[in-house]
Amino acid sequence: MTGNLFDAPSSSTDEGWFTAHCDGGSRGNPGPSGYGAVIEGPDGIVAASLSNFLGIQTNNYAEYSGLLAVLQWAIENGARRLRVVSDSELMVKQMQGKYKVASPVLKPLYEEARKRSRQLERFEMRHTLRGGNKEADRLANEAMDRGMGRAPSQPVSESASQRAARPYGKLESTPIPIAAPGAKPVRQVLEGYVKGGVVHLLEGELPEGIFVKVVRE
Repeated sequence: MTGNLFDAPSSSTDEGWFTAHCDGGSRGNPGPSGYGAVIEGPDGIVAASLSNFLGIQTNNYAEYSGLLAVLQWAIENGARRLRVVSDSELMVKQMQGKYKVASPVLKPLYEEARKRSRQLERFEMRHTLRGGNKEADRLANEAMDRGMGRAPSQPVSESASQRAARPYGKLESTPIPIAAPGAKPVRQVLEGYVKGGVVHLLEGELPEGIFVKVVRE
């Protein structure tokens, strides 16, 4: 490691810097959550688009998960200099050492993020307003839509090279087993959450008109 890990951002003319915009969100806080990130190479071309559904988590958990995914991508792909742009002021200032991490849930994520950042030659973080993180926000919402079995809120346009660079597989809906005539119905377990008195599935879908049994956990 050379230099101060959390120095003020260097000049944009520095060579070899990758820039990652990352975002995380939760619908309900806690609720169905996910993160999204876009990583650009030193040439300004998108090197990877990352997104993943995280299940029921908080906004801050999702923000840190996005940061961890970006750091892991940088380590695995030889990106020795990395700038991360996030609209989470809390996470940015915690990583800069300006805020303490009091949450027992976030502290392990924070410590792992610090550990991974130290594996890089240089690492910087900066805060942006929500409008400066639109693509990462879109990917985070796309991940939440996938996990909740919804169609993406916006059309997704992604090249084959970007899909190949994505280290996390897309969550697919679980197919419903169809029993043969006269056979005993197949029991299927799907996970979900209740909001506003309605059960929302995290994965999969159920055909209209079938009977279900809801077990509280």
